[in-house]
Amino acid sequence: MVSRRDAMRTAGFGTLLLGAGAPSSAAAAPPCAKTAVPPWGTGFEGQRKPDLGNGTFLNPIVAGDRPDPSILKDGDDYYMTFSTFDAYPGLVIWHSKDLVNWRPVTATLHRNIGSVWAPELCRHKGRYYLYIPTKKTAVPGSKTTSWVIWADRIEGPWSEPIDLDLPRHIDPGHAVGEDGSRWLFLSGVDRVRLADDGLSTVGKPEKVYEPWRYPDDWEVEAFSPEGPKVLRHDGYYYLILAVGGTSGPPTGHMVIAARSKSINGPWVHHPRNPLVRTVDVAEKWWSRGHATLVQGPAGDWWSVYHGYENGFWTLGRQCLLAPVTWSADGWPDFGGGDLSQPIRKPAAAAVTASANAVHGMALSDDFSTDKYGVQWNFFNPAPDEARRLARRDGVLHLKAAGKQPSDSSPLVFVVPDQDYEVECEIEVDPGTRAGLLVFYDHKLYCGIGFDDRNLVLHRYGTEHGQPANPYGKRMFLRLRNRRHVVSIHLSGDGKNWVRGPRGYEVSGYHHNVRGGFMSLKPALYATGDGEARFRNFRYRAFG
Repeated sequence: MVSRRDAMRTAGFGTLLLGAGAPSSAAAAPPCAKTAVPPWGTGFEGQRKPDLGNGTFLNPIVAGDRPDPSILKDGDDYYMTFSTFDAYPGLVIWHSKDLVNWRPVTATLHRNIGSVWAPELCRHKGRYYLYIPTKKTAVPGSKTTSWVIWADRIEGPWSEPIDLDLPRHIDPGHAVGEDGSRWLFLSGVDRVRLADDGLSTVGKPEKVYEPWRYPDDWEVEAFSPEGPKVLRHDGYYYLILAVGGTSGPPTGHMVIAARSKSINGPWVHHPRNPLVRTVDVAEKWWSRGHATLVQGPAGDWWSVYHGYENGFWTLGRQCLLAPVTWSADGWPDFGGGDLSQPIRKPAAAAVTASANAVHGMALSDDFSTDKYGVQWNFFNPAPDEARRLARRDGVLHLKAAGKQPSDSSPLVFVVPDQDYEVECEIEVDPGTRAGLLVFYDHKLYCGIGFDDRNLVLHRYGTEHGQPANPYGKRMFLRLRNRRHVVSIHLSGDGKNWVRGPRGYEVSGYHHNVRGGFMSLKPALYATGDGEARFRNFRYRAFG
């Protein structure tokens, strides 16, 4: 039943949409455009870029929701991938020559096998492997376990997933023993032996190390030993891992280390644990952890790990780069402080990159090329979800599914900026509803959609208010997220814009409120019957 208050609100929406007030210009600067320019470089569409062009960089090196980085040095090339959770195609491989400028190459995982947590990318005897832990979702075929896929070329094709039957562990880290044996180190810290081809396990997981413990009065989420990464260096095996929990209090997550002369132990704690930790909520980067060590282009040492940006839980955990030095006693030590200031780029980086080096990719899409997987992903798709999608003559065709975004799979992408807008021309068939959202998951999103008769307003993952649609079956929509304040703008011609009937505040649309470890992403959706057609999707960042 619609309450009196709801009815009045609905009437107010229509009045506000159709009422007085000069339409805003498409070229007009948004109200906050004169805010101070942040110190990052500027890339495509105003996106922030870490390379400052003067031999230094400013974190994050890959902005937005890029958690649990797994990095591989392969000759002069670096490859990296991240947890992708419920987004498919998933596990996009990124490439760099200098550890600072990165661009996406290909998506490796196309079948929905579950929510993808911290992966491991490695190469062994000329073949590439991805070890993938997943959590079961409602999608048929998903499972709580770990899988492996492989390829002979990093660009693919990648194999179908092979189930390794590891339902009680996450965060596999590949290691090779002094005798050539292959292992996966797991959360806990346990390990399991791999067959020589790396495509099955031998025996059961076993406990191999009891991690260093922090003081009891530290504010953390949980002990949670996870993300074990093993490096062989100068006669030792170094075990790098995270404790303290990856979310919750900003001071929880941390990096610790141990070492051993043998892959079989015994493991000795690093005398200066923890090596990385947020100690004050005033720091730029919160919950820093899940680290991997990697050698730079000139032989110097670095680490990639993730962290939440202070005040921007909604962007997810972002990928950070910090220098590493080896002390006289043979232990690695992390530099960079709280990573809020520029850092000198890896040595010899100037040979392979410059201020004009390609970083990231344009997020605007005229749909003339296929960016499915590399940019666009379905959220928790059904096995046949990709059949909903077609691209012809600069138009993205999306078949409708479900009744509302909460029971459909919208198309989403990772956003790298604190302050941005998205815009698109949308046309719907009779019986189809489509629109723009900022989307966390099926229970938490906001935005606007329309059919040929009514608008529909979305907030908190629900539908509320359906004022009349004065534009009919074709409309231009713009959605702005100005540092957590979301506004909606409508147009019939893409030139003259009217402010939409509702604004939203979304700073709480994140893991510590909802769970799931994900981020808030722009989204396109189509529900009902028929299809929606999307043209000239545009992204613009404001710093």
